[in-house]
Amino acid sequence: MTIDVVDLREFYSRRLGIVARQMINRGIRERWPTAEGQRVLGIGYPTPYLGLFREDAERCIAFMPAAQGVLKWPTGRPALASLVDEFSLPLPDAAIDRILLVHALEMSDDPAALLREVWRVLSPSGRVMAVIPNRRGVWTRTDSTPFGHGRPYSRSQITDLLRQTWFTPTSWGEALFMPPYAGGWVLKSAQMWERAGAALSLPFAGVHIVEATKQVYRAIPAKRERARLIPSLAKPVLVPSSTTVRRS
Repeated sequence: MTIDVVDLREFYSRRLGIVARQMINRGIRERWPTAEGQRVLGIGYPTPYLGLFREDAERCIAFMPAAQGVLKWPTGRPALASLVDEFSLPLPDAAIDRILLVHALEMSDDPAALLREVWRVLSPSGRVMAVIPNRRGVWTRTDSTPFGHGRPYSRSQITDLLRQTWFTPTSWGEALFMPPYAGGWVLKSAQMWERAGAALSLPFAGVHIVEATKQVYRAIPAKRERARLIPSLAKPVLVPSSTTVRRS
């Protein structure tokens, strides 16, 4: 079920949402330290994270699905966010260098169709990064945060989905090892939770952060035609012709 864009904005304006954004931003920045000269697109509700690239990217825009709604972004500047049909993005083929998916795949009615559309608009050398709720994480157990809505994924499910839609996973990470509680001691120790979870490779992180590249040459299954075998005659047979002249 898609969460409303107003609820998403309210979550990221609260203390828990601010800390969650900081932890996820760290994972994004580790894989994309810069986007200088790149064309960056965010899909879903990516605006809390697109600030990492807005200043140095050639172009940085946000597409929000129609079922979710749209909010003006950035505030106080010309709008860079649009309401779109997620299965028919208003972009030509190979128009974007980097695509960030946040609150997108788990909310989509057809995540495979969404990724195929992402494949279409991504440049041949482009990269896509998705922030997806972890199926085994504590954050998916409560609906008090956006990560408890929609369909969470395991790592193997994400891998299968990406390969089915012509992407190759290249980098994995996790974030939100801390419990999803707004208590002061939890938020103050968020850095400690993140360092300990990453060092011990704990499987209970709130979100997966996966980077993938576009498979430019997709395998096309070949159709093999069955050869029909016709049995040959054991011995040749001569059929006399009616026009044969009999010699005397």
